Order: sequence, then C-alpha cells, then structure tokens
Amino acid sequence: MATYDMPASSRTGEAGGTSGTSGVAPRDKSLGDLFADLTRDTAKLVRQEVELARIEVTQKAVKAGKDVAMIAAGGLVAYAGLVVLMVGIGFALANVMAHWLAFGIVGLVVAVVGGVTAMSGLNALKNVDPLPRQTMESLKEDAQALKG
Repeated sequence: MATYDMPASSRTGEAGGTSGTSGVAPRDKSLGDLFADLTRDTAKLVRQEVELARIEVTQKAVKAGKDVAMIAAGGLVAYAGLVVLMVGIGFALANVMAHWLAFGIVGLVVAVVGGVTAMSGLNALKNVDPLPRQTMESLKEDAQALKG
C-alpha cells in the first residue's frame, strides 16, 4: 500500500491544503473521503482557472480600451492643428499657383497622411491578443497532471 507524505497544512485543513476530513492523515481516509476531496479540489481548481481567465480577459480589454482612447484623443488634437496648418499652407501655395490647385494638393497630402496614420492604429489594435493565453496554458497543464 502506497503512502503519501503531505505537509501538515494539508492534513489539518489549513489554508493551502485540502478542506476535507480535517485532522485525518491521507492514509487513514476512506476511499470515499479521498474521492470527495479530489472532487472538491478539482472544482476549486476549475473555479480558480475561470477566475484567472476572467481577470486576464478584463486586463486585456482595459488595455485595448486605453489604446483606442489614446488614438481618438491624439486624432482630435492633431486634427485641430492640422486644419489650421493646412489652411496656412494652402494660402501660401495660392501665391504661386491657382487657389483650387493649391488647396487640392494640400487636401491630397492630408488625406494620404491621415490614411497611413489610421492604418497604423488599426494594425496596433490587431496585435492585441484577446485570448487568455496564461489560463489556457494552465488548463492544459492541469489536464496533463490529472491524466497522469
């Protein structure tokens, strides 16, 4: 018959150990008590893994939200400054060419720069991984440990 050396906290039901049949050494427990402890501990582990997944997804969503807010705030401030600057450039170019052509060139340059900036922000947002990778890895490890 195999015996297992468990820490005192596990035998007495203290924090970190099993909460089953307190004060009884594992070798003195019945098979039913051992299965009850296994079931209780497995359920606790699953609850903890679900909580970890929830926390991880929440953290990633908060980070993505902050990134989006920064993109929007930066875009608004840059837009205000850009409008004033582009009007000035348009008037400056109008001194050497037709007004319609000067403002057309300025508008085209602004549209290209804006498109490149927006694409950069979208690409950065695509790099945010919404999956709870740590929890998934932990669940795989738990499954392997339970198998053998």
